[in-house]
Amino acid sequence: NRAMAKIVIGVLALQGDFAEHIATLVKCGGGVECREIRKTSELVGCHALVIPGGESTVMVKLMQEFGMFEDLRAFGTKGFPIFGTCAGCIMLAKDIEAMGDQPTLGLCDITVCRNAYGSQVHSFESQLKGDDSIFGGSPVNAVLIRAPMIKRAGPGTETLLSHNATPVLLREGNILACTFHPEITGDQRVHQYFCEMVRSHGKAYA
Repeated sequence: NRAMAKIVIGVLALQGDFAEHIATLVKCGGGVECREIRKTSELVGCHALVIPGGESTVMVKLMQEFGMFEDLRAFGTKGFPIFGTCAGCIMLAKDIEAMGDQPTLGLCDITVCRNAYGSQVHSFESQLKGDDSIFGGSPVNAVLIRAPMIKRAGPGTETLLSHNATPVLLREGNILACTFHPEITGDQRVHQYFCEMVRSHGKAYA
């Protein structure tokens, strides 16, 4: 049964809330195995990668320090699924508004603005209605914590969830970009959706 075949999902563990992502992915069941990624050689044998929330500027620094930048970009360029949340979403974006030279992986055709909801709004929660075929009819509780805002989404992207007409979860090919924190609500539907993306891609990185 292909659906239950084991998949190995790497979770970038340089900083940020990688442990929560691992806990949520493991709850998705169906043979999901997680691996903490601290150097790119650990990506070998992974079917996909999660880039967690954290501090994007620190994350970039660590990725450069550990010489991971190009390898992570290659992982995405070769079509392997990558799921980025919050700071991870910033890392996936083609452009960051008003950040000048902060490098990104540039794997998703979006422009994001950091802390766009204002520094006063550290976090808020919102019940979002998505496609029933993906989310099964009940709204998704989105927790936005100092969240980036997707200001522009390219024509090849598909918005899966939005808040006030702004995308908060979107997909482009095998890239899933999310501005909220699905790993802290106890609801694993977004992670489950990513696992299905990974299963239908079905290849391990060599």
